[in-house]
Amino acid sequence: MPSPSQKVPPARVVRVVEKVRAGLGRLHRATAPGSIAVLELATGSWTAQAIYVAAELGIPDQLAAGPQRADEVARRVGADPGATYRLMRALASRGVLHHRSDDRFTLTALGDALRSDTPGSMRDMVLFLNGPEHWAHWGELLHAVRTGETGVEKIRGTSFFNYLDSNPQLATAFNNAMTAMSDMANVGVLAAYDFTAFRLIADVGGGHGRLLAAILAEAPQANGVLFDLPSVIADAAPTFEAAGVSGRATVTGGSFLEAVPDGADAYVLKSIIHDWDDETALRILRNVRTAIADGGKLLLIEQVIPSRATPHFGLMLDLEMLVAAGGRERTRAEYANLLSRAGFRLTRVVDTVTPASIVEAEPF
Repeated sequence: MPSPSQKVPPARVVRVVEKVRAGLGRLHRATAPGSIAVLELATGSWTAQAIYVAAELGIPDQLAAGPQRADEVARRVGADPGATYRLMRALASRGVLHHRSDDRFTLTALGDALRSDTPGSMRDMVLFLNGPEHWAHWGELLHAVRTGETGVEKIRGTSFFNYLDSNPQLATAFNNAMTAMSDMANVGVLAAYDFTAFRLIADVGGGHGRLLAAILAEAPQANGVLFDLPSVIADAAPTFEAAGVSGRATVTGGSFLEAVPDGADAYVLKSIIHDWDDETALRILRNVRTAIADGGKLLLIEQVIPSRATPHFGLMLDLEMLVAAGGRERTRAEYANLLSRAGFRLTRVVDTVTPASIVEAEPF
C-alpha cells in the first residue's frame, strides 16, 4: 500500500531531471538530420509493439532469475526460438534488455518494470495500451482529428465505457492498467498532500479503494467513503482490511453522473474529470458541489498540462482521451474556469513527483 514513508524525491528535483532529459532529447534530434529524427519518431510504434509482445509472452518474468539464452526463454514461453532471439535483440537495442557477449540476455531497469511481480510494474498498462483492440482505436486518430469523434465510436459504435461493459476481457485489461497507474500516482499524492485535517473523505470513482485506504492509513482521525459503480467496488473490502482501516471505511455504490455521497469535507476524484467533455465534467462537479460540507475541499488528481508545448506526458495522454474516452487534459486556466462554472474556486495546484497534480478547490 502506498505511503509517504516510501522514499520519493522532492517534486522540484524531479522537474529538474525531466528538464535535463527533455533538453538531451532536443539536442539528440537537433544533431541528427531531420529525416533520421522523423524516422526515429515514426517507428516508435514498432518499439511499442515489441514491448507489448515481450510483456504478453512473459519474457521479463523469465529473465528475473538471471541471464538466459533466447532459445531457452522461447522454450519456456512457447515461442519460436529464432523469432524470440530477434525480438530480444531488438529490445536490447532500445535499452529494455541487455545483450551480453555470451549471447545471453538480462533485464535492465526498463525491462524490470515489465515484470508481473515487481513493484511499480507497467506490464498491465503496456498490455492494455498496445493490445490489438485498443491499438485499433489509435489507428483511428486521423478520424478523431478530422471529426472530433473518438476512434472507439467509429469502430465500436458506442462510447469507450459502454464498450468496456460489453467486453469483459478488455475491461479487465483496462482496470488492471488503471490500478498500475494508480499505485504510481498514489505515492506522489500521499507525499505531496496532508490529509490529516479532514473528518470524512469521499473517494468518488475510487475503484477498488487503494488510494482511499492509503489516505486513511495516514490520516487516522478520518473516516472514508468509497463511491463507485456497484460492480467496481464489490471487491474493495480486502484492500481496506490489508491496510488496517476497514473499521473506518464504508463502501457505497452508485453513479457520479447522478449523485455522490453527502456531507464529506474532502472529495477526492482521481483521473475522473479528464475522461469527460466539459458538460459532463460540469455535471459531476455540480453533484459534488451539492454534496460537499461547508468549508470542504475538492481535490482533483489530474494531469495539469502546460499552456504551451513542453515534453509533459499529459500532452500525449490528451490524444489518448481524444481517441478513446472523448475527454481531455486541461490547463490550470481551463480547470479554474470549469470549477468556477460548477461553484468552486481553484485555490492551488500542488505538484507531485509524478506527472499528476492535485487541483485543490473550495466551494463559494
